Amino acid sequence: MAAQILKTPIEYLKGVGPQKAEVLKKELGIFTYGDLLQHYPFRYIDRTRFYKIKELNGELPAVQVIARVVSKEIIGVKRARRLIAQVKDDTGILELVWFQGISWVERHLKTGAAYNIFGKPSVFNSRLSISHPEMELYNLQDKKQGNPTLQPVYSSTEKLKQYFLDSKGIQRIQVGLLETILKEVPETLPHYVLQNHKLIARSEALVHIHFPNNPDSLNSAVKRLKFEELFFIQLKLLKNKLLRTQRYKGLVFGSVGEKFNSFYSEKLPFDLTGAQKRVIKEIRIDTQRPVQMNRLLQGDVGSGKTVVALMSMLLAIDNGYQACIMAPTEILARQHYHSITHLLDEDFVSVAILTGSTPRKDRKVIHEKLQTGQLKILIGTHALLEDIVQFDNLGLVVIDEQHRFGVEQRAKLWKKNNIPPHILVMTATPIPRTLAMTLYGDLDVSVINELPAGRKPLKTIHLYENQRLRMYGFMREEIAKGRQVYVVYPLIKESEKLDLLYLEAGIQNIADEFPLPEYRISIVHGKLSPKDKEFEMQRFVKGETQIMVATTVIEVGVNVPNASVMVIENSERFGLSQLHQLRGRVGRGAEQSFCVLMSGNKLSREGKIRLETMVRTLDGFEISEIDLQLRGPGNIEGTQQSGVLDLKLADLAQDQELLQKARNTVIQIFEDDPELIKEENALLRNYFEEKKDGITWNKIS
Repeated sequence: MAAQILKTPIEYLKGVGPQKAEVLKKELGIFTYGDLLQHYPFRYIDRTRFYKIKELNGELPAVQVIARVVSKEIIGVKRARRLIAQVKDDTGILELVWFQGISWVERHLKTGAAYNIFGKPSVFNSRLSISHPEMELYNLQDKKQGNPTLQPVYSSTEKLKQYFLDSKGIQRIQVGLLETILKEVPETLPHYVLQNHKLIARSEALVHIHFPNNPDSLNSAVKRLKFEELFFIQLKLLKNKLLRTQRYKGLVFGSVGEKFNSFYSEKLPFDLTGAQKRVIKEIRIDTQRPVQMNRLLQGDVGSGKTVVALMSMLLAIDNGYQACIMAPTEILARQHYHSITHLLDEDFVSVAILTGSTPRKDRKVIHEKLQTGQLKILIGTHALLEDIVQFDNLGLVVIDEQHRFGVEQRAKLWKKNNIPPHILVMTATPIPRTLAMTLYGDLDVSVINELPAGRKPLKTIHLYENQRLRMYGFMREEIAKGRQVYVVYPLIKESEKLDLLYLEAGIQNIADEFPLPEYRISIVHGKLSPKDKEFEMQRFVKGETQIMVATTVIEVGVNVPNASVMVIENSERFGLSQLHQLRGRVGRGAEQSFCVLMSGNKLSREGKIRLETMVRTLDGFEISEIDLQLRGPGNIEGTQQSGVLDLKLADLAQDQELLQKARNTVIQIFEDDPELIKEENALLRNYFEEKKDGITWNKIS
């Protein structure tokens, strides 16, 4: 099969061999012909344009000039020996310099002849020069001479350069590869898709992405290859959704029963928002059908996702099933446990929590009650995934902040019942529409876009280091009103020691500014034991301390309605989504709340955009779109471990329209031919046949 040639080990390519192959594997992850083919240029040098000498400056990249050699001479001795040539066009004079191969160049360089000169201009002692330019005799009568193309530039490393695999070296082996395999490169998209979207053939696109003749041919190649990437991501996701809805039986929650109704009418201490009611209705409709639900619930911190999850679990219990919530940290698991047990009493529904720190004797009781069906709701961390945790009849799995779990981990929960349980995935990290389509394209999406009644919009302020005394004064004012304050420091693994020093210095500063006995401080960071962390948290929750100094361990899972101020130190070091998460820790009560972003006096352009965005808007979805543009999808939490976003060319921030076209095309294909049995879809059918050997984890939430 033609596709097999792309799996050929890279060492068999002419000009590579075992040694170069080894370094290509280690440095660039290039193992096969196909990998090399997808090592695309990261930029192009424009050889289609000719500059005049007067247009040149040291800031320009490599340029092309047509000029005549007016003089040449060798100066200096030994190591200082060099060849200098003066060249001239009708606008000025340029100096060319060679430090190596001097005798050969001097012998072949013709004074009085016109050349196409190519190289990087630089300025030294106010003189414009190009070192070691590429030179090609130019015939003024023949306008086709020269190299009128876009020249590819490939990423390389110092190690690769030792093996002559700099950008030029990689260019040489790409030429060899294309000559070897071009006729055998298989087409991957059906003919009608190419026609409908005016896309060029794959073989043509691969030639023009590496060696474009002009900007138009490059644009056509990039469009074709980007579309292909996005198309196959959507094809996999929507095929999985189709499989789930057609082949996998789902549990039927046929009735709304006593637990759900009595909780809603008697125990719920507040009115649901319109958005919460809408989402519960969507979940109700999903679980009435004999198809496994896979729903993503998005909503900002404090929007009321936990109550929606609880009412969904009561729906499961009313229909004879158990439910569980899995959270990424013990703090968040305990927060869910406290919230839910506060709303329910033990006689109403039995609830337990299972984490890494649960004592052995308590675990044993939980395991027994779970297997007999006495225990209806289990809340926990990764501990829920252990084989010993066996349910009697698991009907609903709620996964909070799912991007923090690996795909295989989530799959273990999916398998804890003979018929797969319904899945509700919750996130307080607003996901840009394009990223949601790509990461969660096989899930149905619900959004809670309303805050509970009575909440005042939170105010965000940005202060520089030289305004610190103003910030301390503001903290005192709020504490005097009976409020509490968070002060958060970054903790980034690469510089953990440095960050702990910052934290310790910050604690000392705050202790000096807010001395005992008038003020009391809680301190929470990742180095504390779970027991100490919980003790410090509870002091703050109970109002025994007015200030909590913490690292980002409090990003999720702390709910203190009386805390009205969030101070984020070194805020320029946080990503936008993390700043938004931290800000969501306050504003959970009826009082006016504030977020104070402290930063150094000097900010990068990106840092400035991030902080200005936070001050300007509270809209998590707008913030997530800006975060995507600033950081790219690979750096947004969870996307790297997802395995979905292996994008070589497509950019989710820039290619939203193309992504939508690809998704719509796939939707139309499956509507017309769900089993891909039509001849015109043979390529797509073959694609899934080839994938059959691999485990398709991503059909699981």
